[in-house]
Amino acid sequence: MNQPVAAPSPYQTYLPWSITVTVLGACFCCLLGAAPGVVAIVFGSQVNSKFAAGDEAGARRASENAKLWCWIGTALAALGIVWTIVSFFINGMSFVPNGGLEKLIQGH
Repeated sequence: MNQPVAAPSPYQTYLPWSITVTVLGACFCCLLGAAPGVVAIVFGSQVNSKFAAGDEAGARRASENAKLWCWIGTALAALGIVWTIVSFFINGMSFVPNGGLEKLIQGH
């Protein structure tokens, strides 16, 4: 009844990073920003199963691909955050009705 315990893969899965990138990409870049994170999750989830199946080269490739897609997703999320901040400063008070901004500045 004792089954052998599979050794953990020596390759990183990057799952926490890829999940974070997916959430940030969805929040700041729409679905385009979340797509690389989803791809990284898929590759990251393949690392341990490939290593357990004896495919060490496949596990290494999956880990490398997960890392690559995490970096791509991080770059898109960073651009989304910068875009959000810039658009806030450019359009931040555009919701105030006509003449409302001048009244707000003058203290009325």
